[in-house]
Amino acid sequence: MADSNTSSTQTSSHSSVKDDRTCLDSGKVEFSEDEETLIIRMYKLVGKRWSLIAGRIPGRTADEIEKYWTSRLSSSRE
Repeated sequence: MADSNTSSTQTSSHSSVKDDRTCLDSGKVEFSEDEETLIIRMYKLVGKRWSLIAGRIPGRTADEIEKYWTSRLSSSRE
């Protein structure tokens, strides 16, 4: 019984973390400074292989990373 309480707590805390990082109203995805640094480093290594980059950042999808890169990082790096 303690296990079921723990898993429901973990699930709800995981979803709240995801909600904090994603602003659904504007469609803009927020990334931490560490995540941004990792995306830049991985992009230099593997290019636009978003699913590979997403595999290194827990809870992130390739689509979120690609959207973030195109909307935020690509314009600032040109």
